[in-house]
Order: sequence, then C-alpha cells, then structure tokens
Amino acid sequence: MDGDTGISQGEGQTEAPPTTPVRYLRQYELVDRVKAYDGEADEHALNAAYVFAVAKHGVQKRASGDPYYSHPVAVAGLLADLKLDTHTIIAGLLHDTVEDTDATLDEIEDLFGRDVRHLVDGVTKLSEIEYGSNASKQAENFQKFILATTSDIRVLLVKLADRLHNMRTLHFKKKAASRERIARETMDLYAPLARRIGLYNIASEMEDLSFAQINPTARKAVLAELKKLSAKHTDNMEKVEADLYQLLAEHGLEGRVQHRRKQPYSIWRKLERRSISLRQVADIFAFRVIIKDSVDECYSVLGAAHQAWDCIEERFRDFISVPKQNGYRSLHTTVRTRGNRIVELQIRTEEMHETAERGVAAHWSYKGNSYGFDKESARKAGLDAERSLQAFSALIENSADPDEFLEHAKLEMYRDHVFTFTPNGRIIILAKGAMALDFAYEVHTAVGETCIGVKINGEPRSLLRPLENGDVVEIIRSKTPAPVPGWEALTVTARARSNLRRLERVRETAEFRTLGRQLVEHALRRTGIDPVSVEVSEIAAKAGYDAAHDLYEAVGRGRYQTRDFLETAFPGSSEEKDDWHGRLSVSDQSAPRLVTGADLTPGVTLHMGECCYPVPGDRIMGIKTPERGLTVHTSFCERLADYEDNLDQWVDLRWTELAKTGVVGVSRIKICAFHQKGVLAVLCSAVSEANANIVRVETGVRRAEFIDLIMDIEVEDVKRLTQILTALKSLAVVEDASRLQASPKEGNETHDDG
Repeated sequence: MDGDTGISQGEGQTEAPPTTPVRYLRQYELVDRVKAYDGEADEHALNAAYVFAVAKHGVQKRASGDPYYSHPVAVAGLLADLKLDTHTIIAGLLHDTVEDTDATLDEIEDLFGRDVRHLVDGVTKLSEIEYGSNASKQAENFQKFILATTSDIRVLLVKLADRLHNMRTLHFKKKAASRERIARETMDLYAPLARRIGLYNIASEMEDLSFAQINPTARKAVLAELKKLSAKHTDNMEKVEADLYQLLAEHGLEGRVQHRRKQPYSIWRKLERRSISLRQVADIFAFRVIIKDSVDECYSVLGAAHQAWDCIEERFRDFISVPKQNGYRSLHTTVRTRGNRIVELQIRTEEMHETAERGVAAHWSYKGNSYGFDKESARKAGLDAERSLQAFSALIENSADPDEFLEHAKLEMYRDHVFTFTPNGRIIILAKGAMALDFAYEVHTAVGETCIGVKINGEPRSLLRPLENGDVVEIIRSKTPAPVPGWEALTVTARARSNLRRLERVRETAEFRTLGRQLVEHALRRTGIDPVSVEVSEIAAKAGYDAAHDLYEAVGRGRYQTRDFLETAFPGSSEEKDDWHGRLSVSDQSAPRLVTGADLTPGVTLHMGECCYPVPGDRIMGIKTPERGLTVHTSFCERLADYEDNLDQWVDLRWTELAKTGVVGVSRIKICAFHQKGVLAVLCSAVSEANANIVRVETGVRRAEFIDLIMDIEVEDVKRLTQILTALKSLAVVEDASRLQASPKEGNETHDDG
C-alpha cells in the first residue's frame, strides 16, 4: 500500500475534492491497451487479476473518497503505457492486496503463478520502508528495498508506477506534514532511482509534483515566468521548428521535429545552483530532431545545424559515443537561432528516442515466442539493466551492516547531489557545490545562525570549501546568532540564503536602533539635558514615528538627524548649540563606546575605514554614514576633511579595553624593496617572525632596481605595527617601510611610522 495511499474505511474525507468525476480505466480498456502492443497477452489472466483486485479491496476508500481499487488499476495503466509484460501488469493490479486485504502470497501464486507472486512479494517488501524513521530502521528497510529492486527490475518499475500515481493524488491528504514527508521521500529516493534506469519522464513528473508540495511559492513563480516566456516566444518556436524541417530537406535527411519545455523543478534547481535569472537558462526550450535509424545522419544534422547557426561551444555533449549509464544516447548542442533565441537541440534516432522516453522499459519486446525484456537489445543500445543497479548489490556484499550499506548506497544513488553526514551519522542531502553554511542550515536553523567555522572529516577547513560525497561535517558554533561576514559567497542553497538574509536584517535593525539611541542620548547630554528626563516616545510621535525604537532606527540609519531631534524636543536649542559637536573631546567620558568589542558589530553597523585602516591605539573618530552605520577613521585621516561642513555626522570614539587587549585589526603598509629574486619570501618571513599575519599582498610601482609592495597585515595595535615596520626596515632587501594612511588607488597616501 506504500503508506501514502490514504486508505479509509468509509470516512471519505478529502482536502481538495475533484470538481469532475474521476474516470477509472475499465477492465476491457486495460486489456485492449496491453494487447495493442502484445498480441499474445493472456487476456484471461488480466481479466481475472482486475476482478480479484476490485473484489479484495472492496469498500476501501482512498483519501480522495474514490474506491481504493482505482489506485491499482491506475498503476496497471501506467505500466501498460510503458509496454511491460503481462505478469508485470498483473503485479500492478495486485501490488497492495497482500498488505491491505486478506489475500495471501500462496493464493496469488495459485491463481496467477510463481512469477507474479515474486513480483507482488517484492513490491510489498518495498512498502515497508519508512523514510525519516530512526537511522537503524531506515538502513535496514533501505537494504530490503535495494535487494528487491536488484533481484528483478520489474519490482522497481511497479513501485515507481505506484509512487507516481500516489504523488498525482497527494493533494488529497489532509496533513501538510505528511504531504511534505512523502514529497521529500519521492524527491530523495524514487525520482533518482527512476532517473538511474532512464525513466526521465517519470522522474521529472515526480520531482515537479514533489516541488509543488515542498516549495509551492517558488513553483508558482517559475510557472508564471514560463507562461510569459512561452507567450512571447510562441512565434519564434514555430519558426525554429520550420527552419529545422527546412534544414533536413536541404540536406536530404528524413526525420521529425519535436519541442518541449523544461519542467519547473528542473528550472528552479538550475536557478539555485548557478544563481542566474530565468531568462539566462539556455535550455528552457529544447528541440528534438529524431532521425529514422541512421547514427551517421545524426552527425549530419549536427553539422548542418552548426553551419546554419552559431554554436555555443561549451554546451555540446556527445552521448552517442559515450552513452549515459542508463542507456541514454543523443547529441546535445545549443545554438543561437533566428530572433537571437538560444535553444537546445537534441539529435537522436527513433531507437534512441524510445530509450530516452521509456528507459529500461523501452527494451520489452518479443524475443522468440514470448514478450519480455530483451537484454541483448538493451546492451546494444548501451543499457545493461542489471549493471545499472549492480553497484547497489555489490555494496550489500561489501557492507558490514545495514547502516554502512545505507551510507554507501545513497552516495551511489545521489550523484547529482552531495551526500554528507553529521558526526553522529545523520544523513544530510545537499545540492552539488554546497558548503558548510548550507549544511548547517539543513541540520537546523539555529545551527546555521551560530555557525562560525567547520571541521570536515575531523580537520578544520575553510567555510569556502565545497562539500563532497561522504564528508563528515562538524559545525563550530558561537553562543549567539550572527550572520557570517561574506555569507553570499559561502552558500548555494535557498534555505541558507533566505535565513541569512533574514538574520542579517534583524541584526542590522537592532544595531541601528542601538546606534540611534546612543546618538540621541549623546546629543542630549551635550546640551546639558539628562536623557532619563526626556520622554522619547512623545518626541517620536511629534516627529511622525510610531514608537521610540522607530525614531532610534531612523537616527541610526541617518534618515533623521540629531539636530532635528533636538529641535523637535526643544525648539530653538539646535540654533543656540549648533557648535556643540565641534567642541567634543576625545577624553570626554560621555563619548559612546562604539568600536570593536562594544555595542556594535564590525561589518554590520561598524566599519573600519579602508582609507586609513585604524587599529587599536590610534586616535579615532566616527563618521555616521546613511544606511551603513559608523565608519571609523584615524584622527589624522585626510578623508575627515570631506566632512568638515557636516559636523552632525561626527561621533567621537575611543577603543574599549577589550579592543585594546583582545582584538586584531588590519593595517596596510607599503614596502619599497630591492627588485630581486626571492624578495617576497624574505618579507613574508619577517612579518611571520614578528607574529603577524598577512591577509593580502599587492604589487605597486615597479622600477629597474626597486619594487613597491602593498601588504594588509593583521596586528593587535599600533605598538605591534611599529615593531613590524622596524623589523622590515632592518632587512638588507628593504629600502623603506611605512604605514599607508589612505588608499594608494585614490592618490592620497601619507606615512606614519607609528
């Protein structure tokens, strides 16, 4: 029964009842469909199986309210569409009878033979798998699953048809959690297996139906854009199709042309993986040129297409000379056609097309006097059905226990995914190219929000390292949630990115409010007013803000100036005391402590000036930058002159004690060295011996005898910087070493040796 078919004994509840009556495949219609491709099919056995299924399931109902027997009949219809043998069709009709009725395997064998018993037994065992159960149980069930599917490919085909029909009716299930669980199981297990044996149509439909449950908003967005694109390019598509027929005629080639549109989930996966827009996806629309039977003519069509249109070189693939493991063969190329439209061309023979459409099922045909799977035909077409799954059976032999088998089997199956593990063995499936932050958010949102580092296979690694199949990932966490600086380059999954954007917005808003409150309190104290005596919420209302924290945020973001606040609170005060900020003293105890180690976070609302690179020990000033927060400058930075007429943007700052003792800053230095071999190694060694770390090196002006090198180095304070400069100057290869107080690219650099 599969656990997701929703049997009920007469409740008949539905979440979304159909607006039109469901039409079931009638008994004679099923028989006629099978006999259309297999004239020797056992009509009596098919009729008997149909009647047996209807009788055994009796009054059982599905979650939709339909008679339960409509499900096995639909499964049999899907198997008939794949043109499978009579025994497989019968197994489709009976696949739930042993699990959900009083039918027995012995009874089935007596009525329909040992082969049908074997198939029904195999499918029944597959129904025992419980995706998402405890790890040991899941491993054991998955091993049963693989054992059954590798012993007879037909067992897997029945199970895939069963799952596809259940996915088509999944929306009738009442519980959203149950729908999502089944959709994820389908996405993670069944769709990859279908793709593995070449059933691309079934795999794609399963993925899209799962996508509709897991992320309906994204799917609707993709469908809306596809509708616009289809309407816009309908004429273009018709012209391209006409051009292809003309191309065939001009070269004396006989074939037919089809075109298809990529499925929403496939598009979404590509958008996520490559971080591109929908209009940049080159293969949304693909054309198939299907030649009757000549492989040579496939290459002739390819040559003609490349002569007629510009080929996009990196998008050419030859799956005829190198077929996929599931037997898929075709030539793929992408060209720029009329109207500057980029389209993908797939060129194949009719036989290749049949395999592409039906995978392993394409090789059921007459062999001698019986209808069944033709291994010889499949191997000639590049498909060995047994070999396509033999990796799993080999793992069963080589694995010490079910848990080990589960790990290895899923690594084998999810070749398009990254399959990783937590230290306690939990399996985490990610998109290819995913990194530690993606992993952390997949484990739990709280883990992602506190991720600050990672160990991969027991070794500390960069957050930039893409994860690989089999990696054991241990997330290093902080005590408080905070977005990792530069997280955009450290994530590929939508889940991680959306959570990080939300966390960044929350953190940024909180800090702008903190900054705004401190600036307001600072302004009040400078005018001789105790902030405690001021009702900020009343002033906020007068200024047009709903609450005090909204006003604070506006001040912090630079949208509302403190002079305006003072004027609103105490009319005329700003005119009388408009020079208060210019009289601030660096030693004034009321100056806000807004530097590293204090209330604001570096990189969020506190930024070190890239013109002067302040480090602990420097005298510093803060400049309030709209929508950015505070930028810290050294008191002798030349850029401060740009703000002389905007004193309201100035904030007096000081280093906190924590900053003086435990913070590492980045300072930029310029070294003029003799231009000789090995000089960079000597300089780097000297910096390292001075217990500093180089984070960036840039080549400046080169001359015949000298070369200028710009280095960004991490230092604790000005004292350490002075020691490093002294050490560099003592080297025989160094002419001069000095601190840069402005970016050399701006042309404003001054020197201060400490």
